[in-house]
Amino acid sequence: MEIFGYLERYDYEQLVFCQDQESGLKAIIAIHDTTLGPALGGTRMWTYDSEEAAIEDALRLARGMTYKNAAAGLNLGGGKTVIIGNPQTDKSEALFRAFGRYIQGLNGRYITAEDVGTTVADMDIIHEETDYVTGISPAFGSSGNPSPVTAYGVYRGMKAAAKAAFGTDLLEGKVIAVQGVGNVAYNLCRYLHEEKANLIVTDINIEAVKKTVSEFGAKAVEPNEIYGVDCDIFSPCALGAVINDETIPKLKAMVIAGAANNQLKDTKHGQVIHEMGIMYAPDYVINAGGVINVADELYGYNRERAMKKVEQIYDNVQKVFEIAKRDSIPTYLAADRMAEERIEKLRHSRSQFLQNNRHILSRR
Repeated sequence: MEIFGYLERYDYEQLVFCQDQESGLKAIIAIHDTTLGPALGGTRMWTYDSEEAAIEDALRLARGMTYKNAAAGLNLGGGKTVIIGNPQTDKSEALFRAFGRYIQGLNGRYITAEDVGTTVADMDIIHEETDYVTGISPAFGSSGNPSPVTAYGVYRGMKAAAKAAFGTDLLEGKVIAVQGVGNVAYNLCRYLHEEKANLIVTDINIEAVKKTVSEFGAKAVEPNEIYGVDCDIFSPCALGAVINDETIPKLKAMVIAGAANNQLKDTKHGQVIHEMGIMYAPDYVINAGGVINVADELYGYNRERAMKKVEQIYDNVQKVFEIAKRDSIPTYLAADRMAEERIEKLRHSRSQFLQNNRHILSRR
């Protein structure tokens, strides 16, 4: 892998390799862009097939966080960490404290949080060495379980997508097919049920499905049936890459709006559903409630303030549709454009500020 070539291609700022022989720490911190503020992104622990695969994952995820944070209206850039190791067997206090010292050494350029393979307890250990960590235990002043907040953001974004498709954001009477009923989707179903939507659900976890059927009057279908059900809105809330060559011909929904990450298997699928007239709420815009919530911890967590920010996901999704219409492009591209325009606007204003300061100093 030509690392500097990759960094130049997508304009990354920094790649940090962290090694501690005593604890076995092997971590990679990728910082993509700090135009809007310090880079915020979680720490993933995974058994990668190779060091190159770990580097590529860190870089890809960091760039994704730049777009997610920018689209959410946060004054934060994008970064990510991957720790090479088995999250079931390789964790230790020494490992996470060593990692925390590396974060502290970046002096605030990067702020971490939990991700795949890491937990609140792990973040608490990192917090022993640095304040540049979010998603710690509520006892330390954090926001706690982010799932209900993420769900509320998806709910707000779904209403905005419904308005674009149906002319109203009222979900009463709408048939909504929810794929996956884990922590986020369960809370999403609660919001939808309270608005008197009709739910169709599926999950490989039978008990989770039974709970949703019992509490919200949902209809259950087999996992492979969810794509083809008669519905107004399809809400993918489980695995990624579910919008693909095999599933698209089955879809009957006019809206796709869900919590899952990386819903499009390939960018071409965003073009296909666009040409079909399906309103797609891009995943990293609609599911940003979690990162908005933990970002509020940086100011001393205030739930009311955080929830007001999460409510703005409605406006963010609306803006994506406006840009898509303005530029005659699919919404997945419009989301990228919205994030890029915000970054460029701030980059320009900062460069103007620096130029003005240099001009003033040169006159002294």
